[in-house]
Amino acid sequence: MRNILIAASMLLGITPALAADYPTRPIRLIVPLPAGSSTDAIARVFADSVSAKLGQQFIIDNKTGADGAIAATEVKRSAPDGYTIMLASNSAMSGVPALRKAPPYDVTADFSPIVNIGRYNFFLYVNSDVPAKTLSEFITYAKANPGKLAYGAGNTTGRLSVASLAMANGLDMTHVPYRGEPPAITDLVTGRIQVMLATSGIGMGHVKEGKLRALATILEQRSPSYPDIPTMAEAGFPDLKITAWAAVFGPRDMPADVIATLNKAFREAMNDPAVKQRMLEQDITLTPSTPEELGDMVKRQLDIHRKIVSSAGIELMP
Repeated sequence: MRNILIAASMLLGITPALAADYPTRPIRLIVPLPAGSSTDAIARVFADSVSAKLGQQFIIDNKTGADGAIAATEVKRSAPDGYTIMLASNSAMSGVPALRKAPPYDVTADFSPIVNIGRYNFFLYVNSDVPAKTLSEFITYAKANPGKLAYGAGNTTGRLSVASLAMANGLDMTHVPYRGEPPAITDLVTGRIQVMLATSGIGMGHVKEGKLRALATILEQRSPSYPDIPTMAEAGFPDLKITAWAAVFGPRDMPADVIATLNKAFREAMNDPAVKQRMLEQDITLTPSTPEELGDMVKRQLDIHRKIVSSAGIELMP
C-alpha cells in the first residue's frame, strides 16, 4: 500500500518525504562564513548535537563571500529534500537584500525557515592606539580626524551599524570590507584599521590581552559575560535597531514533516547543557522558535535593514 501511495504522489508531482524516513544519509550544513568565525563555531556545536539526535552525520561546508549570498544562492538552488540546509546570519538574509538593487534571491519566498538559533553579541572595538575609552570619546576623536580612520566590516551587521553611527554623528571614516571577521580583526589588532563592530567571540580575547578596547555592545541589555561594557543606548546612541541573529533555513518547498523533524532536533539541542555552555562561551543568546516565528522575524529585520541603508545614505550595489 505504501509503495502505491508513493507512486501516486510521484504521478501528481508531489515529493514524498516522510519524517519516519528522514534522514537516511548525511546532511550538508552550509555556513556562509569562514572557519574560525562565530557562525562557524555555532554550526559545529549544533552539528555534533543534532547529528547524535538524528543518527546522521552533519557535514560542514563553508561557502564564504558576498556577505553570505554565495551560500544562500546555493541553498536556494538545492533540492528541497532536507539534505542541504544553511546556518545563515542576518548578513545573508537581511543585509544582502537590503544592500543590492537586484538581490540574487527573495528571502521571503526562496527559502524554508526551519528554526531560529540565537542572537550574536556584537561590540564596537577600537585599536589600543586610539585614545578613546568611551563611545563619546571615540566620536570626538573621529570628528577631530576626518578621513583618517578606517573601519573594517566582516559582515553586514558590522558595516551597517558603524555606517549608521558615522552618519548620525557626521563622521568621515573609510569602510574596508573583509571576507569575514577573522581577517578584519587581525588588521584591527595590527592597526591597519582603527575601529570595527564584531562579535565577542572574535574580539574579546584581544581585549583581555590589551590589544583592543571594547566601547559598547549592540545588545538591548548588557552582556552577562561582560557587564562592565555599556549598551549603545547607554553610551549615547539609542537608535541602532539591528538584531544580529543566526538561524537555519532550507530551500523553498521543503516538506513540512522534514522541517518539523529538523526544528525538533535543533530545539532539543538547545536544551543540551553542553550546547548551552558552548553558546555561553560564544556569548550567544539562544532564541528557539517555530518555523513560522522565524519567518515573521526575517520579514521584520529585512524592513529594519532597508530603513538603515536608506537613512545612512548607503549606495546600493548592483
